[in-house]
Amino acid sequence: MSVPEKKPAEQPAAAENDSQVPAGATGVLTIDLDALAANWRKLEKTAVPAECAGVIKADAYGCGIPPVARTLAAAGCKTFFVATLSEAKAARAALPDSAALYVLDGFFQNTGDDYAAINCRPVIGDLNELAEWDMFCRRTGWKGGAAIHVDTGMNRLGLTALDAQGMIPRIQSGDHGITLVMSHLASAEQVNSPANARQLGLFREVASAFTGVPAALAASSGIFLGASFQFDLVRPGAALYGINPTPEADNPMQPVAEIRARIVQLRDLARGDTVGYGGTWTARRPTRIAILSAGYADGYFRAASSNDGTRGADVIIAGQRCPVAGRVSMDLIAIDVTDLPPKAVRRGHFATLLGEGITVDELAHHFGTIGYEVLTNLGRRYHRIYKGGAAVAES
Repeated sequence: MSVPEKKPAEQPAAAENDSQVPAGATGVLTIDLDALAANWRKLEKTAVPAECAGVIKADAYGCGIPPVARTLAAAGCKTFFVATLSEAKAARAALPDSAALYVLDGFFQNTGDDYAAINCRPVIGDLNELAEWDMFCRRTGWKGGAAIHVDTGMNRLGLTALDAQGMIPRIQSGDHGITLVMSHLASAEQVNSPANARQLGLFREVASAFTGVPAALAASSGIFLGASFQFDLVRPGAALYGINPTPEADNPMQPVAEIRARIVQLRDLARGDTVGYGGTWTARRPTRIAILSAGYADGYFRAASSNDGTRGADVIIAGQRCPVAGRVSMDLIAIDVTDLPPKAVRRGHFATLLGEGITVDELAHHFGTIGYEVLTNLGRRYHRIYKGGAAVAES
């Protein structure tokens, strides 16, 4: 039978001397803005002479649009992409007026005034959208510009190649209002995928017909396919935040996000005791368990759980890897800390869930997903700390 740990020495610690963490914070998300800026500069250098934009949709992949936008702008980024108008409003408030800002999810009727009010540009992927945008521009005289998205094989958003060819007379007329023509690779992370060459060939034909209009095909992984994929502008997203854009090779990017969760209790188990919902994990020896104040409500997926036949994810406590014990629940995770020295782990100290060698791609593997989903599901309950960068902020 398990009993709660009651040793007097197990008193709350000062959050490992981290003065920025409130005493009541149960979890901490730290965003390294210097690493973010360094990642952008590396991608910019890789893509020279193409311009390097920054994708800050989904709240900058969970890292916060305002501080990320300011940091990238200070590093030299001049073009930004978001998914929605609401994201564009948050981005514009943090960006210089001169920054170009594109909205990827397209143009909806009666939203033209919203675009004009914040000086942002729709990415148009449908002839109906284009007609509605043109109508707004004729009515108001707005000259802010728009991007044209051409589908070259993703079969998601975008004009067909035939539709794009139909725009050639408009492009040749000169006063067309198109500031970018773009497409999106479906298999860029697979270096040898034949789909890459097919999409490149089709996009090259379209881009050559859009005389004088800058072209963009490559996102994070596409940048590393070589100069032929880079055109005039590249638009990295995931790589900025430390996700590996070259999964078939070592990660060239620096980690940006770190997650820590506080240890709220220590428990001693007898051999044969089980842990968590369903009792799926059984102690095979006298065992010490640390209970962490995070769970799937904080973006730590239930798929990272362990059972008697399968090891789950690890966390870092006192500099050592320790495995998850049992099922991850909504607000709590049990960790086997039996192999740590008795005084190495204390109630009130923090365990590292992401960081200290545990990468976002490793977590994604345990979660059964991709790094994009890990970052965009970072819970709002974490106390956030921003370090470095153009503007240090906390929330």
